Amino acid sequence: MQMTLLASEVRPRYRLLSAGPKALTDAELVAVLLRTGLPGRSVLSLARDLLDSFGGIAGLLYASVDEVADVRALGGETRRTELLAVLELARRAVGEQLSAREVFSSPDAVKQFLQLHLARVPHEVFAVMFLDAQNRLIELEVMFRGTLTQTSVYPREIVKRALHHESAAVVLAHNHPSGTVQPSRADEALTATLKQALSVIEVRVLDHVIVAPGTACSMAESGLI
Repeated sequence: MQMTLLASEVRPRYRLLSAGPKALTDAELVAVLLRTGLPGRSVLSLARDLLDSFGGIAGLLYASVDEVADVRALGGETRRTELLAVLELARRAVGEQLSAREVFSSPDAVKQFLQLHLARVPHEVFAVMFLDAQNRLIELEVMFRGTLTQTSVYPREIVKRALHHESAAVVLAHNHPSGTVQPSRADEALTATLKQALSVIEVRVLDHVIVAPGTACSMAESGLI
């Protein structure tokens, strides 16, 4: 390996140890994770290209398994699996936060959690966060899968799962693959229908969050619940 390429691969790791992770750029942090470049390409160049292809660190963090697997520049399976493991650890870390405290003590964490799980799914899905009496996360379940533009949601199935989890409340969520998170009339009507169905078993609907890559909308924060 040329000395210039070797230096560019050692430099981010050295800076991480000497100056701390906050001193590194997004590309340098990704370079530390990737460890080495490819023939003729430094690890920093590879890291920058990876971030560019996903639209930045947020896009990479929300990437799906299939999207990461399709990145040929990552080389072999080892690098892909390590990156996927880091992404899954990030998802679980946010999930643990929501399991340990009331979800609305950190509304941004709820949005981040849902973005990590749903934002980059290429087709529309509908999910439910089942919560306990202290509004802590019990489980996130993807309940229904649809096409690019629509999903069929069955209130009876959500009621059954709420009873199974002995939930006291839920947060509804779905993704918009189109990229817009503005609630539609159909979203508002569905939320009202599910609130009525779940009220029969005394389960509250606290929010309905719509996510897309890099953005999210809380219907509760928008005054629609």
